[in-house]
Parts: sequence; structure tokens; C-alpha cells
Amino acid sequence: MTRCAVFGTGSWGTAFAMVLADAGCEVTLWGRRPGVVEAINTGRTNPDYFPGVRLPDGVRATTDPAEAADGAKFSVFSVPSQTLRGNLSDWAPLLAADTVLVSLMKGVELGTAKRMSEVVQEVAKAPAERVAVLTGPNLAKEIAARQPAAAVVACPDESVARRLQTACHTAYFRPYTNTDVVGCELGGAVKNVIALAVGIADGMGLGDNTKASLITRGLAETTRLGLAMGADAHTFAGLAGMGDLVATCSSPLSRNHTFGTNLGRGMTLEETIAVTKQTAEGVKSCESVLDLARRHDVDMPITETVVEIVHGGKQPLVALKELMSRSAKAERH
Repeated sequence: MTRCAVFGTGSWGTAFAMVLADAGCEVTLWGRRPGVVEAINTGRTNPDYFPGVRLPDGVRATTDPAEAADGAKFSVFSVPSQTLRGNLSDWAPLLAADTVLVSLMKGVELGTAKRMSEVVQEVAKAPAERVAVLTGPNLAKEIAARQPAAAVVACPDESVARRLQTACHTAYFRPYTNTDVVGCELGGAVKNVIALAVGIADGMGLGDNTKASLITRGLAETTRLGLAMGADAHTFAGLAGMGDLVATCSSPLSRNHTFGTNLGRGMTLEETIAVTKQTAEGVKSCESVLDLARRHDVDMPITETVVEIVHGGKQPLVALKELMSRSAKAERH
């Protein structure tokens, strides 16, 4: 039986642990809070995120990262993007040299503008061929309810991607493989920023034409950035691109969409943060995505507008008028 460690007992970490266990793996969840760990081990549920959802018998939890990492063939990281470097610095010495390191995070690191797989490689001193990414339209609550979903497993080494694919393939969770790690990670990170924009439009009471335009042009600027960084354009038409973008921009389960909706309704950044129980990755990553775009000389007007609203305090109506008054261009430029 394949042993797996999942670092993070949040919604997605817990849901993916369920997937791994349902696929036949033995899973140890690492959690920081003893109360959550005890609830998982004794009550077979994570009361903070999925009350009433019974976890498979193949899942157990611990507060000891060494215990979680012991014997794991796959070590999966599901923590907020901006905390990965600090956490992984503590965990890296515990990880076996042959463990495949898997990122579930969808963000870009502030300051360095590094993708999460790059942070993993740097901190764990691991080659790219040992680092994989799992991404796609995977809203955690639906996965925990075992509703049908597809995902993408990306790694430069296709054999490693296939191994992870096998480890998490269930009757309700269908993973596909891809070797375009750059494209898959950018699709996951930028869609959070576009979801903030769509949420803001929703909060302002704007209609489906506006939202469809933001989603489509958001995909266009994501693709521009990806091509500048060497990604495959086809990736953005797939699950890691359009698939994840549609799910995150349209679902009330999306943290980033909900965060944007509150901003569009007139709440301040501080007020919105106060009522948000989980991390909305796009709030911080919008700045690092814009940083990445500028480093590659790529125009990303929707991302720039989101940064101006979220961190610059610009009123959404003013930002919308400025976005709409940009000079006219050909659709493909």
C-alpha cells in the first residue's frame, strides 16, 4: 500500500487526503492544531471544514511532521502559498530523498515571484523531476462530497506524473497528466486574480456579459504570460486553464469570487478580510502575479486593475471605467 503524507488539514488538504485514501493509499495528515487532529482520529471528521463528512479509514492525523513524512512515497503540501517557504524549511530535513513532492497550492510567492514548484525545489533542494503539481477545477467541498471531478497532474518527468495519477485516481476523481508545469501553475494562480475581478463585478450588480468578458480576457492575459514564460498555449484551454477559471469565477464556493463580491458591494479590504474564514489566495498573489508580468514585459490589465482595487484602494466603479477606456486593439495582439 502506498504511503502518503499531506501537510495541511485545511479544506483542500483534507479533501485530497480523502481522494488518496479512496484510491487505496495510506494517508497521514499533518495538522498544526491538536484539536483538529484529535477530531480526525477519534471522530473521523474534520469539524472545521467538513462537519458531518466521514473520513476514510485510510486517513489518520498527527501534529508531528516527522511522523507524517515517515515512509511517504508522496509528500503533499496544502498550506497558504505565502507560508510555504517557512513551513517547508522545517519539513525538508524530514523528507526522504526519493519522496515525490506534490504542490496543491495555487499562488505566486511575494517578493521572489516564484511559482510554488520553484519554491519547493529551492527549499527542499529537490530536482524538478521530483516535484509535481496537482491543479484543475477542484472545489474542495464538492470533492469531499465525492462529486465527479477531473484534475491535472503535472511534472517534467511524465513517469512521475503517471505514478501520482495512479495514486489519486478514483471513481469520482479523474486526473490527467501533463508535463507543462509552468502553464498548469500559472493557470491555477492567475485564475484566483480573475475570480476576484468577476466577484467584484457581481458585487457591483453587473451582468453576465461583463463576467464573460472578464473570464475570456482574463484567460487571454494568463495565456500571454504563460507563453512569455515558455508554457504550452494548449494548457490554458484545458482543465488547468479554462476549467479551473470557470469553476472559480462562477461558484459561490470559491473563496476568491466571494472575497471580490464583498469588495464590489462596498466593503473595505479590512472588512472583507474580517469576514473571510479561509485564505483567498488571489488577494496576495495578485501583486506577485503583476510582478511576474512586469518581469516578463507582459500586459495584464485585469490583474493590474484588481491590484489597484484590492491594495491601492481605488473604487471599483472608477477602476472599471479606466479599464473600459483603454485603447482599442485586435482581439489577438
